Amino acid sequence: MTATTNPKPQPPPKPAAASEKSAGAVAMGWLHTAKFLTTAPQLHFLPALDVPEIAFVGRSNAGKSTCINTLTQQKQLAFASKRPGRTQHINLFSLGKQGVMDAVLTDLPGYGYAAVPKQDKIRWQQVMANYLVSRENLKGIVLMCDPRHGMTELDEVLLDVIRPRVEEGLKFLVVLTKADKLTRAEGAKALSITKLQAGGGEVRLFSAPKRTGIEEVATLLWDWAHPQGGAGLSAPMTPASEPEATDPSDAA
Repeated sequence: MTATTNPKPQPPPKPAAASEKSAGAVAMGWLHTAKFLTTAPQLHFLPALDVPEIAFVGRSNAGKSTCINTLTQQKQLAFASKRPGRTQHINLFSLGKQGVMDAVLTDLPGYGYAAVPKQDKIRWQQVMANYLVSRENLKGIVLMCDPRHGMTELDEVLLDVIRPRVEEGLKFLVVLTKADKLTRAEGAKALSITKLQAGGGEVRLFSAPKRTGIEEVATLLWDWAHPQGGAGLSAPMTPASEPEATDPSDAA
């Protein structure tokens, strides 16, 4: 009679949350490397880069600067004025570890603030539209939207501007900021409505005070910039064609 032996107990599988947390930690660490690169009042003043760019756009009071600062874990990286509409320049922030730039975050001027003169509104919107339509290495767009007000007419105009590029593969995300101002039911409703309006783009609830959606958005941005899961494209941290960097708060 052959003796039987009990098989060795196998360790339990790692929960899915562990891998998600790891991906989020990697993405957050990457975003924390963000540094001010340059600022420009017009598109033609920007340096030519060969790394992926991810642009942040939205109404002047939609919480764009807060979102960028929260994602990068830096309190004053993006210039947040007490008077919405003050920042009138395109600001670039480099990303990359060990002195190697592998992506850029672009902070575009906010739009729609009522107290800004009409001619300035038109100029800023034209600058933004030119960037979104013609910037060759633009890989993704993050649109900030206050869910208490929903997507406005100007947001819809922006969607029309970028739709051809989105259809060609440009990544697109709507971030519903200030989600802490909503109840759970209100948040679910805003999420559902915005998904219908986003034209195939991703939608996420986001709150800096409650830390809602931060790692989710960070991981999505990492994936956009590193589609093969590797280090992505790389370039020296200071491109040869780069103009002298100045502080964005001085330029605003």
